[in-house]
Amino acid sequence: MDSSNHWYGHAHILAEYCGLDPENPPRIDGVIQHGWTFVHGFGGGHNPPHGFAKYAWSDVCRRRGQAHGWRDYQVIGAPFLYLDRVLPPDPDAPEPEGTIWYPFHGTVDFEKVEGDHSDLLREIRETEDGPVTVCLYYVEYDQPEVRRHYEESGFRVICHGRRGQFWQGGDTDFLRRQLTELRRHKRVASNRLTTAIFYGAAIGLEPAVYGDPMVFVDARKEFDATDWLEHVYPELHGKTIDQPTAQRIALRELGADALMSPEELRIALGWQDIWLGQHEERTSA
Repeated sequence: MDSSNHWYGHAHILAEYCGLDPENPPRIDGVIQHGWTFVHGFGGGHNPPHGFAKYAWSDVCRRRGQAHGWRDYQVIGAPFLYLDRVLPPDPDAPEPEGTIWYPFHGTVDFEKVEGDHSDLLREIRETEDGPVTVCLYYVEYDQPEVRRHYEESGFRVICHGRRGQFWQGGDTDFLRRQLTELRRHKRVASNRLTTAIFYGAAIGLEPAVYGDPMVFVDARKEFDATDWLEHVYPELHGKTIDQPTAQRIALRELGADALMSPEELRIALGWQDIWLGQHEERTSA
């Protein structure tokens, strides 16, 4: 199994949805898209091996990938949307309030981000009403000089967890934490159009994209595209965005129309025989 299938707990979520052990998801002979991208579903530096399935979230990504010359696509929908089905909202939870803000982040193994966090903090204060939760990616959360900017602002500062690498060091409840936090808020915001914006908009939060987008240091040209995104998705940029429009686009990009039943997904991932074997053991016991 490609180790990226375990990032953010994706394989674990899909196993739970399929009625299998979420602590030990079966092998997947393919690669699951692990975040929203403006290209073929797999970012600028993640090239799935030829001959294995490319489990993309949406038909949008499939079409982009085929235009790129790639094949072997299977559209299954985003694991986040399956988690939303597996983990229903808490009926006793307080009413959502305030904003969860995701500053654009870097990656440990590729780019680092540079920008003025002080200017961004000022703009957040001027824009957002009510309490603000700032969620830092673990790369920035692990940098005291970055984390301190937000902690000293009086904002609540959190981190959903670590992505991990090569099956080690990852938090498999990452997306669970993210879904829980998103449901606590009315708005979701970032300084770039990112995966978190699509997740929040898909489940009904009012999105916003504003502020200094910051820059990747020595970014590969195919891995940035900030200006391009503003031209292609103008309706998803600004401090006030029409929520129904954003939700419609988010559900399309996350592949809501491609979500499968547990049996269909087991077949798509090659898990049906495993499930049948375990089911027979339970019924014969």
